[in-house]
Amino acid sequence: MDAATLADALALADAAADVRQAAARLRERFAPLRVVVVDAFDLRGETPAATGVHRALYLGASDGHCWQVTDDPARAAGLFVADRA
Repeated sequence: MDAATLADALALADAAADVRQAAARLRERFAPLRVVVVDAFDLRGETPAATGVHRALYLGASDGHCWQVTDDPARAAGLFVADRA
């Protein structure tokens, strides 16, 4: 995921009424990218890839079984989206 795509994703997520609507919009726009709603508390030790006024986005990588936050856009297979804490 490049910087322009991440900026587009953040703008879309930030404009949504709530985090669930943000995820739905991201899934529609960036299919087949995986989008998972998470609680900000669960990612409190992670650095977001992008932070807006209302939402934070984290890049997700998977080995096919387990998911983890990554800072490597080349490994991103999904987005974790959370309300800003």
